[in-house]
Amino acid sequence: MQSEQQKGGSRWASTGSWGRDDSGENPEGSHLTTVEKGELRELFLLFTKLGFVAFGGPAAHVAMMRQEVVTRRGWMDDQEFLDLNGATNLIPGPNSTELAIHIGRERAGLPGLLVAGTCFIVPATLIVLAFAIAYKAYGSTPAGQSLLYGITPVVVAIVVQALWGLLKTAVKGALTAAVGAGALLLYLFAGVPEIPLLFGAALLVFAAENARRWWGRVAAMAPLGIPLGLLATVKAPAMGGILSIFWSFLKIGSVLFGSGYVLLAFLRSEFVGPGMLTGRQLLDAVAVGQVTPGPVFTTATFIGYLLGGLPGAVVATIGIFLPAFVFVALTGPFVSTLRSSPVLSSLLDGVNVASLALMAGVTLQLARETVLDPIAALVGVVALVLLLRFNINSAWLVIAGGVVGLAVQVLSSS
Repeated sequence: MQSEQQKGGSRWASTGSWGRDDSGENPEGSHLTTVEKGELRELFLLFTKLGFVAFGGPAAHVAMMRQEVVTRRGWMDDQEFLDLNGATNLIPGPNSTELAIHIGRERAGLPGLLVAGTCFIVPATLIVLAFAIAYKAYGSTPAGQSLLYGITPVVVAIVVQALWGLLKTAVKGALTAAVGAGALLLYLFAGVPEIPLLFGAALLVFAAENARRWWGRVAAMAPLGIPLGLLATVKAPAMGGILSIFWSFLKIGSVLFGSGYVLLAFLRSEFVGPGMLTGRQLLDAVAVGQVTPGPVFTTATFIGYLLGGLPGAVVATIGIFLPAFVFVALTGPFVSTLRSSPVLSSLLDGVNVASLALMAGVTLQLARETVLDPIAALVGVVALVLLLRFNINSAWLVIAGGVVGLAVQVLSSS
């Protein structure tokens, strides 16, 4: 049986409305009810906290959100969470930010969508802006290696815990297990990009589960953002200055699928090729986006500041994240329709299992590249035990990991 919190969340998803009580009647005037204000306050506090402590990239962000909204708060179950996460892979933009926006919409409608997304983005944006100001003033980025030394093993442990919980829901039988394993192998050993894996898995499961029903017919499904793909070939019009910066990042946010490495390719083409940035500046910008918490797309804030000062940072950030809010608002109402359809739900099953395969692949690569000595390995093992045995809040573990990293750095230099 659903908890009252889950019923509250599904109420928003089913009505898509703002300013209604549980009976469906409008409350007095147009003011938010006490319950609605409480839900928005919960979203504000949760995603502001995650915006400050969500290190480790999209896979870690997804893991932290699952712990908060599924395990700790019971706002939704694993299937609902997986469906929202799978839906983010069908549209362009930063996946973990779009997941936060989806959760906000499910919890509190349009106001929740805006609150959750904004609160997840703003803390990371402010931190990256501080780095950009220091970089432009002094020509170097503040060192973050000692911090990451302790945080990275904790991030690996958080993702492993999430994978363990989500796999039991995503793997529905031999077919999805085989598709997930195949996606993981193709990603790790053949270097197949994320988008072909996600949509290939979706279509494979769709075809296999509906072969008899759809024999002799062809079904096709394109993500919402693909028709906008032509934008990627359009150069910024001669608007000059701030407007050109905004257009460039709006274009990237509207068409970009994939990881931060794909973002790097887009940024190189847009800014290094025309000579607006040097290759070294671009790498420093991406490094800051990865070292700091929150979405890697805050790299846009750094580049915007280098190109146009504070106004450039603001318009770059708005430009790259604005499409995510629009895409989630447009596609959010259809996620439950996909799941309830006996034909189309197989698309989500394929995307879900491939998404987890990608999370597993990224985690293996991260562990292999960063957990290089016994102390780091011990931090990761202890964090995993605490998560599995005691369900400790991942935010505190991230902070503790950072403290351990700084302590090790101090001791090794003394």
